[in-house]
Amino acid sequence: MIGIVVSGHINYATGMQSAVKAIAGEQEQMAFIDFVETMSTEQLEERLRQAAKEVDSGEGVLFLTDIPGGSPCNRALSIMMDTANVELVAGANLPMIANAAFERDGAELKELAATLIEIGTSCVQDMRKELEAVMEPEPAECEDGL
Repeated sequence: MIGIVVSGHINYATGMQSAVKAIAGEQEQMAFIDFVETMSTEQLEERLRQAAKEVDSGEGVLFLTDIPGGSPCNRALSIMMDTANVELVAGANLPMIANAAFERDGAELKELAATLIEIGTSCVQDMRKELEAVMEPEPAECEDGL
């Protein structure tokens, strides 16, 4: 099973942990690392490296971080650059993280990353447009088909 490490600013990771537990139950090989105000970026990287080692069973580790270019992303990127079988997806949202729990068993690491990106982008929706599309009346059909 692919190991997953979720990280983000302040309580992002532990907040996601609570939500994932409610949706998918308690998860093995899944770590949640918050980057809090009292932590240096070096300490964050140490925690991320340790978490990656703890969740890796040999099928790889996928980092899911909050903001592309933020400290959790940058430190996970550093790990990805010097560690084999590690991938990183930044800008992760709850649908991505919850689905990672369901989709990771038996998946390939790069395949899982691609699937989660697809899920994440498809879940971003303008709900006014969605509602307007549903509420729009369908054109009436003519009896003679014209």
